[in-house]
Amino acid sequence: MASIEDKIKAGALVVDVRTPEEFQDEHFAGALNIPVEDVMRRLSEFGDKSKPVIVYCATGSRSAYAARFLRTAGYVDVTNAGGLYDMPGYGG
Repeated sequence: MASIEDKIKAGALVVDVRTPEEFQDEHFAGALNIPVEDVMRRLSEFGDKSKPVIVYCATGSRSAYAARFLRTAGYVDVTNAGGLYDMPGYGG
């Protein structure tokens, strides 16, 4: 199984499911901000359901919820990376 870092290098979609304010303060480079409460109505922004998606938040709980929802919606390769500081190579 590919690591999160390998998936990112291969072009996975990285989504920050925190609030816009949290995202503005700091975020993983190249991440898209779709707050967890908006995931359902913004599904079209996630694109191809076969493309890898990596979600993260502050601690991993909101991203766990988002990952479960995405899998239920048919996304086949969804990874909950946990919190922002768990993202590979993130230095803050």
